[in-house]
Amino acid sequence: MNNSATDMPADPRLLALLPPAIVDDCELRRMRKGERLFAKGQRPRHLFWVHTGQVVLERAAANGTSVVLQRTHQGFVSEASLQSPHYHCDAVVVVNARITCVPMPALLQALTDDAAFALRWIAMLNQEVRRLRLQCERLNLKGVQARLLHWLETEGTGGCCSVTAGYKSLAAELGVSHEALYRALADMAAAGLVLREPDRLCLKTKSPFP
Repeated sequence: MNNSATDMPADPRLLALLPPAIVDDCELRRMRKGERLFAKGQRPRHLFWVHTGQVVLERAAANGTSVVLQRTHQGFVSEASLQSPHYHCDAVVVVNARITCVPMPALLQALTDDAAFALRWIAMLNQEVRRLRLQCERLNLKGVQARLLHWLETEGTGGCCSVTAGYKSLAAELGVSHEALYRALADMAAAGLVLREPDRLCLKTKSPFP
């Protein structure tokens, strides 16, 4: 792996997924908030694996605002462009990130030639589908507290979730205003339901979501 940031270790999940020959051709990058991974209309040349930080996929709406299609804290972005002639949206770094660039031609060839890798790739996509289903389920819940509890239970480890991107970013992910999120957090903390820390949020009581 070409390492342009020598203090950035490769993600073991990515190493377990990709064939060694592709890993050798990957490039590790540090990117700062505001930088673009790619722009709408560009020809896809890489897939991007986010190790840390946050990347959003966004598209301009008719009223001139940006619509966020996806937020990625860890894992692939742009996998939907693997067989597309051009990117259909912009990818913007919103929190300083460490990212692996995976060459797309080599990846496509490996999916054709390596059946074991193709099965691993399908399993990874299935996991992403399950994650998106949980996200849709969460956005259909009524009330900020219900969405927060669902997020903590389904996205967290041991009832705790990282909020390194900030609570405004979390509000956007939950589909609520940041004012509504802050009010809900204050009420839940006062009731002893959650413990709020600068970069982490934890459940202090059992969630109703199994």
